Amino acid sequence: MKMFCYQCQEASGGKGCTVNGICGIKADVANLQDLLIYNLKGLAYWQTKARNLDLQQSEISHYIIKILFATITNANFDLDWALIKLAEGLKLKEDMKSLFLKEFSKKNNEEFSENIPEAANWNEEVNIESLNHLTEKGYAVNQNAIANEDIRALISLVLYGLKGIAAYADHALPLGYENTEIWKFIESALATMLRTDLTIDELLKLVDDTGAFGVKVMALLDQANTTTYGHPEPTDVNLGVGNKPAILITGHDLLDLYELLQQTEKEGIDIYTHGEMLPANAYPGLKKFKHLVGNYGGSWWHQTKEFESFNGPILFTTNCLVPPKKSYKDRVFVTGNVAFPGTKRIAEREDGNPKDFSAIIKMAKKLNPPIELETGTIPIGFAHNSVLSVADKIVDAIKSGAIKRFVVMAGCDGRMKSRNYYTDVAEKLPKETIILTAGCAKFRYNKLNLGDIGGIPRVLDAGQCNDSYSLAVIALKLKEVFEMDSINDLPLSFDIAWYEQKAVIVLLALLHLGVKNIRLGPTLPSFLSPNVAKIIIETFGLKGITTAETDVAAIMTGQ
Repeated sequence: MKMFCYQCQEASGGKGCTVNGICGIKADVANLQDLLIYNLKGLAYWQTKARNLDLQQSEISHYIIKILFATITNANFDLDWALIKLAEGLKLKEDMKSLFLKEFSKKNNEEFSENIPEAANWNEEVNIESLNHLTEKGYAVNQNAIANEDIRALISLVLYGLKGIAAYADHALPLGYENTEIWKFIESALATMLRTDLTIDELLKLVDDTGAFGVKVMALLDQANTTTYGHPEPTDVNLGVGNKPAILITGHDLLDLYELLQQTEKEGIDIYTHGEMLPANAYPGLKKFKHLVGNYGGSWWHQTKEFESFNGPILFTTNCLVPPKKSYKDRVFVTGNVAFPGTKRIAEREDGNPKDFSAIIKMAKKLNPPIELETGTIPIGFAHNSVLSVADKIVDAIKSGAIKRFVVMAGCDGRMKSRNYYTDVAEKLPKETIILTAGCAKFRYNKLNLGDIGGIPRVLDAGQCNDSYSLAVIALKLKEVFEMDSINDLPLSFDIAWYEQKAVIVLLALLHLGVKNIRLGPTLPSFLSPNVAKIIIETFGLKGITTAETDVAAIMTGQ
């Protein structure tokens, strides 16, 4: 065994990746990322202590969310990046440790005597010569090192939830939106993981708290996006191509897209979205740019075929990167927390200035227009504001029986053939059902011709994975309109697909909101021990998927 990782749905053998990651991450990078998380816990320990003396530093909070986000699946594959960030984190930790100990002694006239966790004291020289030792250390301190499988499962569940929270918080931050309560919770949760006396009940409480902050951070990002770009509007997005040179942008970062659109507006270049950037086409502040011409291709895992046909450069703004093939690697640009060896990087913003996309623009002008993959349009833009604006029609349709059930099919897409289940479910659901979706799971059915109900499309796409918040808002509003005591009393079922850690926080947020009987697939998480899985199943009614026929029949009877 060279590494251990089971944070995504495609963990090798349904247990964990032990040689290299299924995602393409190499063992040494995976171990360095485990070491980054280990050091993050130690850094969070001192930051949490510092808050008691009002010595906390926003630089540390921002570093913590950057590292949590960068270690999410399919984001960062770069060894050098990990070494640089580890050195940064160690310095932040040592500086905060020194500051806190000095101020503590000054204030209390005594030395700090608490039993300090090893991660809070650990410090080493970081360079390429110490790489072997560092990767060995990373392997020794990863989640698998926790002996009690139930404690390990719950700590993993919280950690992966925190990674999801960090991803959404990191998108809100450059738009000027942050919540210090979220920073405090993340730091406290990380520091808590260092305790050796944690109980199952304490960790179950922490899991629920993580879900609560998942709701908070999704609301924060929703506010940031809608205030900045306007509320998404129902929009038919073009799937075809034009005859101009083009840039393809993928990932989730709307600010990167906005700045790219600004800088290409008069350059004779078309911009296309890909994957989870598709929902950007519905925001008024983005769709106003006429050279944002549509969406190219499908979900993230199709990129190794689709990017060859695109011809132009591709910009990765967040996770969803698959190790690029040689045939198009020289056209790949990365930015933010995304990194892959040998790809071109767009530098971070400095002093409030936009990122500089001149290099990718220059390349685009020299390359051919994209090859057309398909034609037609996809309807998007059905976030909470759009759906609730026609709430009276929805209520009337429910009362008349025209709509018999809503089925939330949000979450992630992935490579496994078993995910065809979600296409089959969409096709087999009766014509009186509405599918509510968010995230890239929608690419399993959003191009099917499922029709509408009284002018309401049968697939209502709320947006990216973080826009699952919209689906919760819609459900809570319907509960209020029908004067019901619980979301679970609505004609509403949840059939969620998961792949990575942002889907984990969506799940925890739904569980915190009291949603029961969620179907989760294509498999339950590998990191859940049998006992923890049993607790969640018995408490929340969480269940795995079976067959499309069986599950559709159960869904339509409210089971």
